[in-house]
Amino acid sequence: MSSSPKKWLNVWGRGSLADFDSTLLSRVEDVGLNASGVPQQLWLDGWLLRLCPGKARRSRCVNALAAGRLPLAEKLRLSGAAFAAAGLPFYIRITPFSERGVDAALQGQGWTVLDPTCVMLRPGLATIAPSPTPPGLAFVPLGAQAFADAVGTLRGSTLDECQGHANRLSLAPVAYRGFAFVSPDGAVQACGQFVKEGEFVGLFDVFTRSERRGEGLSGNLCKRLLVLAANEGAILSYLQVDAQNVAARHVYQRLGFADGYRYHYLQPPALA
Repeated sequence: MSSSPKKWLNVWGRGSLADFDSTLLSRVEDVGLNASGVPQQLWLDGWLLRLCPGKARRSRCVNALAAGRLPLAEKLRLSGAAFAAAGLPFYIRITPFSERGVDAALQGQGWTVLDPTCVMLRPGLATIAPSPTPPGLAFVPLGAQAFADAVGTLRGSTLDECQGHANRLSLAPVAYRGFAFVSPDGAVQACGQFVKEGEFVGLFDVFTRSERRGEGLSGNLCKRLLVLAANEGAILSYLQVDAQNVAARHVYQRLGFADGYRYHYLQPPALA
């Protein structure tokens, strides 16, 4: 099967999740990596080291992408030293496309699995219609700093984490677009961003103020982001959600998203 999202539209709804083309899923992983690119990163013998001092773990971990020439123990030593020098904890992100054997080898050495995450996909964006703006709220765009501050407030980030997030967004290799539902007093009630690369669009940093959860703000906001991206040529959307966050997964399933693949992080024994 072709990896083009257009081709996948022809079979969407007729098969199981196992029918997702592996090349398409690999492309989703590629654009997801591009969308979360950071200026503080290093390439080490097939591994991508991301060293951003933000809150999102995907911006401060090793992506074990490919086999290199160095022994695993040496790659771990060099990677660990880089994270220690940056003042960051050492995590390795494992996907179905990671270097073969690394996951089993590290778990065999006592590394702990953290944050199992679902990557969910939604083709057919042209069929989505936006919901009306919630009463008493305005839908507004946010610049990098304002968006990072809004997300940081909603999820309890430190000032350093907020600044790291803002820097990552402003210097991202693929442009981000952030939006929020804002009340008349200027307080952000829900926010989210999308990152479009070609026919793919990723949804990131979707958060709702705790006292407004259950009102449908996240679903409404996501629909608006997807409509905006579809108007710019996006065909397939992806997002990353905690595999154990049942409420969030139900929101995305109602929007037509389905599981594509999963990934997790590994934490060394010294941090467990």
